This record gives sequence, structure tokens and C-alpha cells, in this order.
Amino acid sequence: MWPCVEKRLSQVYKNFDLKHQGKLGIRTNVCNCVLCAGENLALQGKASQSSLYSYLGDASHAIDGNRASAWTQASCSHTGPDFNAWWRLDLGKTHKVFSVTITNIKEASSRLNGAEIRIGDSLENNGNSNPRCAVISSIPGGFTQNFQCNGMDGRYVNIVIPGRTEYLHVCEVEVYGSRLD
Repeated sequence: MWPCVEKRLSQVYKNFDLKHQGKLGIRTNVCNCVLCAGENLALQGKASQSSLYSYLGDASHAIDGNRASAWTQASCSHTGPDFNAWWRLDLGKTHKVFSVTITNIKEASSRLNGAEIRIGDSLENNGNSNPRCAVISSIPGGFTQNFQCNGMDGRYVNIVIPGRTEYLHVCEVEVYGSRLD
């Protein structure tokens, strides 16, 4: 079992027992849900992207820990109008990725529609050929959405808009998982 899960399970059991005073007898059933997805690995990673729209849209802005979603707040990444525009996070080592959380920009939010989240160890095609975790159908402007990746292994987490010329911008990318030892 992962250490974060054991720690969280212990706390959940404690809180559950305090609340229900052990009367319900379903303590073991708490394990049927995901209680911990690990740490936000993105904060220690390095980001890059297919191009740079302006200095305000540096790739690193999407992993600064700030979910501010207005372009004027200078906390979003932003590419130029690229064919197959991409943003990539290098975690430094292969990790088990449970989920990716993305905060979309308020302005022109539909540009992210149809983007794919890809996770793996290959830099072939700039990492855009790695296995797919999810397709982003739509994230409303300024909103944050979580995508489950079910423990995919990978060093690179890519967001790519395949098959069209588009600007790609994300205001925060959070990657939850654990290091493979």
C-alpha cells in the first residue's frame, strides 16, 4: 500500500469512528474508495511547450501553484497558434500518475476542447505519442476539472491539441501520483 494511503486511511478511520462511535460496523468498507492520490508532482517538475505567445505565457506558469485563470494575472501558459500545439511536464523520473487536474483560462476557454492528456516515458513526437489518459471535452472558462489516469506510469505528462492549428493555454496543471521506487 502507498504510504499516503495508509496515513489517510488511518485518519479517515479515526474521524469515522469518532463521528459514528464505532456503531455502524462498516469500517472496512471505507477502503473501497480512493482516499489519497499522492502529492502534486507538478510543483517539482519542469514545463515546456510548443511555442511562446508572449513572455506572460511561459510554460512554467501552469505549474506555479496558482489557479488564477485570467490572462492578465500572468499565471497561465500560452502557446502561439500551432498545429498540434502541446504543453509538457517533465517529472524527472517515472511516476505512477493517478490524476491530472487542469484549470482553464477564462478567456477563449473553448480552445482547450478536444485536447488530450498523454502520459508516458517517450519523447517521440514531443511526448504526444504516449498513451492517452483522457480527452478534454470541455472545461468552462476559469474552472478546474480533474481527470482520472488510474495509475499510469510516466515521466512526461502532455496536453496536446491534435489535428488542428490552435493556441493552447492552461492556467494550472496539477499531477497527483507517487514516485516509483
